[in-house]
Amino acid sequence: MQRRTATHRPWLLSTALIAGSVVALMGCSSGGPGAGMEESAPEKLEGTVSLWHFFSDREGAVIQSVVDDFEAKNPGVKVDVHDGQDDEKMRKVIAAGGNIDVGLSYSTDVVGNFCSTGAFRDLGPYIERDDVDLSQFSDTVKNYTEYDDVRCAMPILSDVNALFYNQDMFDAAGITEPPKTLAELEQVAEKLTVLNPDGSIKTLGFNPFMGMYENTPSHFGPAVGGEWLNADSTSAIGSDKNWPVLMEWQKNYVDKIGYDKLQAFTAGLGQEFSADNAFQTGQLAMQIDGEYRTAFLEAQAPDVRYGTAPFPTAVGYEDLYGAGYITGNVIGIAKGSKVPELSWALLKYLTTDTEALVKMANGLKNLPTTHAALTSPDLQVTEQYQTFIDIAEHPKTASNPSSPNGGGFQQAFGDYWVKYQSGKGGDLTEGLKGVDKQIDDALDLVNGP
Repeated sequence: MQRRTATHRPWLLSTALIAGSVVALMGCSSGGPGAGMEESAPEKLEGTVSLWHFFSDREGAVIQSVVDDFEAKNPGVKVDVHDGQDDEKMRKVIAAGGNIDVGLSYSTDVVGNFCSTGAFRDLGPYIERDDVDLSQFSDTVKNYTEYDDVRCAMPILSDVNALFYNQDMFDAAGITEPPKTLAELEQVAEKLTVLNPDGSIKTLGFNPFMGMYENTPSHFGPAVGGEWLNADSTSAIGSDKNWPVLMEWQKNYVDKIGYDKLQAFTAGLGQEFSADNAFQTGQLAMQIDGEYRTAFLEAQAPDVRYGTAPFPTAVGYEDLYGAGYITGNVIGIAKGSKVPELSWALLKYLTTDTEALVKMANGLKNLPTTHAALTSPDLQVTEQYQTFIDIAEHPKTASNPSSPNGGGFQQAFGDYWVKYQSGKGGDLTEGLKGVDKQIDDALDLVNGP
């Protein structure tokens, strides 16, 4: 199974690349809000509409099966599917006026610049005309698919993060329930850690190393309710009182294990999305991961007995327990689409039809994004998978805000955190001020004079 969203180390996105994409997209031609929209939804749909998405192989076949259902319901429509297309290629083709009608992105990071530049059309007029009920989506999901009061995208499946734990290791250590605070996480992890005779790590209870697998600022952030951006898209990281609580805990934990020892252990772990994933091989007793891991475990490590639980919160932040981090795939209509009504009909089907969402969720093992689909009796739900549904519906579950600078603010913060955990980040307060400046300077570059 291929990783599908930007939750995997989002700071690897280049700020310069995003800024360049924004400039290029400003040259997109044709189509303002509602351009080509009819007064009422067509009773019969006819014609060809193109769909670009990033899924491939088995996952691409899941998307194709849902597209086939749409075509069966609309015999006069042909969907021209382009699979295996990454976000950067889609950006370039849209900027060049290429044949993209509907684009499905793996990253919520595109929303800010696609909305602000008009690369994706404003869907507001269509939503209002067809009386689409947006209350079927959680507030968090709604927020990450719009920017500056413009809804240029709709959510289509989501990823949620939680704590995975090895049940056999828990049982052997007499641990009866998963940790709920970061302090308890350390205590449990220490009981589950096994060293080799030379003092190196054989089995680690939990790896706090920033940048390892799904260890990102975004995924850890809900443990303290960390704030990312101010209302004007400038950085709030340096002024937020919560991030230092989390970062100091993480740095102390890394130091407690030993930075060099932890770095050597982490370097020897298998690739995250292979059968050699360290949780699947038993080298890690606990890790933060997404709901898609349940599918990997079923396919690659069926003998591993495991449980899932919300990720622990910092001491003093217990009211946040049960919430977590959510992100997902987003889908929009390209500005240059010549068939906006067909595009909207396809987009609306893929994002609001319960049967379509459940079919995709069951096939891809991501979470559907509407309440009706999340609670559908046809959704295949295990005890472990239910944890992610509960987190998705928690009112304090958070995501990253949209920014015209895409994921550049995550990149800047992630880079500094990696430096900080190594002991080379200097004074934390001053370091976070530097992160703010880097983010704000990049925003100025995008916005221009």
